[in-house]
Amino acid sequence: MANFLFTSESVTDGHPDKIADQISDTVLDDILRQDPMGRVACEAIVTTGLVLVAGEISTKCYSDIPKLVRGTLREIGYNDATYGFDADACAVLTAIDEQSPDIAMGVNPGGAGDQGLMFGYACNETPQLMPLPIMLAHGLAKKLGEVRRSGLLDYLRPDGKSQVTVEYENGKPKRVHTALVSTQHGPQVDHDRIKKDVIEHVIKPVCGDLLDDETVFHVNPTGKFIIGGPPGDCGLTGRKIIVDTYGGMAPHGGGCFSGKDPTKVDRSASYYARYAAKNVVAAGLADKCQIQLAYAIGVADPLALHVQTFGTGKVDDEKILELIHEHFDFRPLNIIEELQLRRPIYKRTAAFGHFGRDAGGGEDGFNWELLNKVEALKNSL
Repeated sequence: MANFLFTSESVTDGHPDKIADQISDTVLDDILRQDPMGRVACEAIVTTGLVLVAGEISTKCYSDIPKLVRGTLREIGYNDATYGFDADACAVLTAIDEQSPDIAMGVNPGGAGDQGLMFGYACNETPQLMPLPIMLAHGLAKKLGEVRRSGLLDYLRPDGKSQVTVEYENGKPKRVHTALVSTQHGPQVDHDRIKKDVIEHVIKPVCGDLLDDETVFHVNPTGKFIIGGPPGDCGLTGRKIIVDTYGGMAPHGGGCFSGKDPTKVDRSASYYARYAAKNVVAAGLADKCQIQLAYAIGVADPLALHVQTFGTGKVDDEKILELIHEHFDFRPLNIIEELQLRRPIYKRTAAFGHFGRDAGGGEDGFNWELLNKVEALKNSL
């Protein structure tokens, strides 16, 4: 297999699209905390001086959406008017309706909340069973936030992006070919200082031994990134779906996750497909596993389930498909119950990816990362 380069990107929690995702999932969590059976489809748009929250919500509880929005913005770090976007000064508008009864009549008996296709993926490139490029890109985005909040690089501001190109040899990751970081900053610091600091305190701690003398570094390639956040770019819920999943290493069905309660299979079935694929790889049945699902609105059983291991399977793909059917139940109500998805756990998913994160086992865990079907899959062989 020839060498090749593969690139993935991530963004910080202060990126406009991720602000919108976090607002949407904050509203979802607040409702699930009070009303676990609430139906939520919550979208947000953020721009200069304005947050608009819209969607369809059916619930028995009251959610103070403006208060939730301002609290989320403060946590992210938009608490200074000089950034051009301030939690206490921006306007917050809401436009909320109830879920359509035409949708509810199909969902209430246990059917899927919409039609669509979803993918799950796992590979053995990292301990998290995720592709290396997206895990490194997320690591850089997280590290930017850490050095900003700790005061180590106190001139940084919340908006930022990362991108990592990994060189593969014989299908395995070998080295970081290029590391790219763009970070918002204050006007008091020059480009040379930012580049030196970011390489030393962000890129090197994250990429470590994968860097070498030939690695290319790009830090703020335009030379300046003072105007950022919503004043620099309008943000929308669901516009970073590749960042949210596998960094382009696997396909995406097209539906976003944030702001959707678990009856929406865009979210819950994607989580369950990841759960199944991860257990298949952890069980040693394949080095890579990709699962595609398809649903019809109001119908519980998936219309189709496809498994692909890209020639890395230790047994035939048909046998792996048989084992998945035996050990995993893809009906929406089972997914919700098995993964305990009616908990207020979603705000933490809304930045730095939904996969390769904290496994379950606790009240706040992401149960789709559990490896509790590994032994059963092995024994079934």
